[in-house]
Amino acid sequence: MALRKRGGGRAGNQRRAIKTAIEQMPFRQPINIDRPTEPLDKDGIQAIHNGAMDILENIGIQFMNPEALAILRKFGCAVDGENVRMGRDMVMEMVAKAPSEFTITPRNPAHQITLGGNHMAFVNVSSPPNMWDLERGKRPGDMNGFRDFMKLTQYFNCIHVAGGYPVEPVDVHASVRHLDCLFEKLTLTDKVVHAYSLGKERVEDVMEMVRIAGGLSHDEFDETPRMYTNINSVSPLKHDYPMLDGTMRLARRGQPIVVTPFTLAGAMAPVTMAGAVTLSLAEGLAAIVLIQIIRAGCPCLIGTFTSNVDMKSGAPAFGTPEYIRATQMTGQMARFYGLPMRSSGVCAANVPDGQAMWETSNSLWAAVQSGTNLVYHAAGWLEGGLIASPEKFVMDCEVLQHIQRYFDPSITATTPDDIAIDAIREVGHAPGANFFAIDHTQDRYETAFYAPFASDWRNYEAWELDGGVWTAERAHKIYKDIINEFTPPPMDSAIKEELSAFVARRKSEGGAPTDF
Repeated sequence: MALRKRGGGRAGNQRRAIKTAIEQMPFRQPINIDRPTEPLDKDGIQAIHNGAMDILENIGIQFMNPEALAILRKFGCAVDGENVRMGRDMVMEMVAKAPSEFTITPRNPAHQITLGGNHMAFVNVSSPPNMWDLERGKRPGDMNGFRDFMKLTQYFNCIHVAGGYPVEPVDVHASVRHLDCLFEKLTLTDKVVHAYSLGKERVEDVMEMVRIAGGLSHDEFDETPRMYTNINSVSPLKHDYPMLDGTMRLARRGQPIVVTPFTLAGAMAPVTMAGAVTLSLAEGLAAIVLIQIIRAGCPCLIGTFTSNVDMKSGAPAFGTPEYIRATQMTGQMARFYGLPMRSSGVCAANVPDGQAMWETSNSLWAAVQSGTNLVYHAAGWLEGGLIASPEKFVMDCEVLQHIQRYFDPSITATTPDDIAIDAIREVGHAPGANFFAIDHTQDRYETAFYAPFASDWRNYEAWELDGGVWTAERAHKIYKDIINEFTPPPMDSAIKEELSAFVARRKSEGGAPTDF
């Protein structure tokens, strides 16, 4: 058999000697090449659809916003106080106006994402009030922690979206928090960002800051998606005032809205998963109808946050068998309605341990199986969303890279070179023969298999001799190395000055009103 110098040996080691926190995959959106898992048969799809339509036609959804009620009444919906009922034909007609696929372009066009079809995008953890790390344990979120999570969000190529606040910086007053957070987000990252639909000022300020950061005119901002919001219904059967207010403001400017009911089976939804999914769909479709009335063709995603509660304690449970099936079922229904879909990478664990990773992995692979397009909380989530952890963020990104590699077409390629008959013939039947040293292997030495950045594949003795470092400890070191080497993405100095001036002006005007 032919022997040759290993192409990935010393030369590869020299390339790897360049000091970086980790070696990671380049930024790219995964394309889900698998057939989705579809647990519902045709009758099951129709039964859930008919149930959702029955809710919309005969029970109704409460819209707690006078402007939204006026729009729906004018369009022909039956409005009784705040309760709104709408016919199924109208619902299907309006939902069909939402695009099945669209793009969002941030200030760096290289980080544009496509939502819909077979595209997937992963979002950082969003909205926990607390943070946890190995050094300091659990504590309230602060701006320094917020910045660290923004740096992780920008650094990891497998994170495509800088979503909501990865941790709430409670050391910044709520009236101006959105201004400081978005300034940090827009300067520390150049990925797609999100606005919380929590009042006129927050939504309008964020849209203006995204416009400024992108160097866009008002018309350029309005002509294509540049950012998005996510709204949650108040299950069961309600959409509240501020969420609807933000929804309508973004819809008028053509910016995408993700509608995600929070239906926990046995608490805010029926205890059966089919019932919880049916309720979730009815709540989501009702808001999408409103959006399409305001601006036909405005991009929308139907979101799922359907899981179950622990019937012993009442606490939310995530990554459960029921959660997986509910996500798959919602994926079927999203395709039935022609809508892109959002799900989440969630768990109920309190620290980044085995439970955290098996529940999160269940959630993430449920996203793959369901055909999810936007995966919220894909990295860093703990305690049912009450904690963000940088160690968990790093560990989750390892799983996200597994998923990206899993979709790589090279793994399932079947060209003659991949079938490798010549390599098999070359090795033949010689005693002790193996494939390590032949050209076919050496030509692919560095790229044949997934290379982890957090996993340790050595045997026990080698691991123990090197200190016996557990996974969360390795992740903590990676997190610290990333923060130490982080460099913000470039931003034109004039744009940054304009952004700073806008923040200063809005702060002087009081920001967003609060009652404290």
